[in-house]
Amino acid sequence: MRAFVAILRREFFAYFFSPLAWVVLTAFLLINGVLFNGILQALNQPETPRTAFLSLFFNNVFYWIFMMLVSSVIAMRLLSEERKSGSIETLLTAPVTEVTVVAAKFVAGWAFFLFLWLPTVLYPVMLSSHGKLDAGPVAGGYLGIALIGALFISAGTLASALTKNQIVAAVTGFGFIICVFFIGVFKEFVTDPSLREALAYLNLLEHMDDFSRGIIDTRRLVYVASTVVFFLFLSSKALEANKGR
Repeated sequence: MRAFVAILRREFFAYFFSPLAWVVLTAFLLINGVLFNGILQALNQPETPRTAFLSLFFNNVFYWIFMMLVSSVIAMRLLSEERKSGSIETLLTAPVTEVTVVAAKFVAGWAFFLFLWLPTVLYPVMLSSHGKLDAGPVAGGYLGIALIGALFISAGTLASALTKNQIVAAVTGFGFIICVFFIGVFKEFVTDPSLREALAYLNLLEHMDDFSRGIIDTRRLVYVASTVVFFLFLSSKALEANKGR
């Protein structure tokens, strides 16, 4: 546990000494600010219900594309930088397992992802000051962000474990995330009821739609948790296979 915490702390604070991280933070807040401004204009229309805030914010193509890009960029350095510098060998010769290294770095990347979203908590607070806003969908929406962000970061962690090049890791991670995202969308092209239901279970758009309406389905939680564990397991195996190369 001590090694896990030490790696997590070092990795998390390393983001704040990276110029790229500040670029990501600035771009993230700028894009979210633009989206929030557009949503405010939509909410000013009489026919738009105030409860549609989270659906407008989370269930749009710009949100998803940007979230995928941000996640792949956050995760690209987690293991590839250590492998490129050779410091991963020193790290793994210490009394620490590949699983501990991967888990600590994943949590650090996920924590930075959540840190990016922290200022956006002001958005519902601002709206609630001008009228009643249901806290259930707000909490559910942010829970959905945290869970799906974990899924995306874990996919990026696997990509980072497979290469020493951060750019390649970012592109590969983005590819993994796209695959995870679109596998559920294919349900629209399937006629078999059983397969369609299975793909619906994998559809992240439906996951986020439920969360943004305040619906917490344990099946969604199990899917995200099991997928994260799967990606981290593959990451640890990739790190183990590349040890000494």
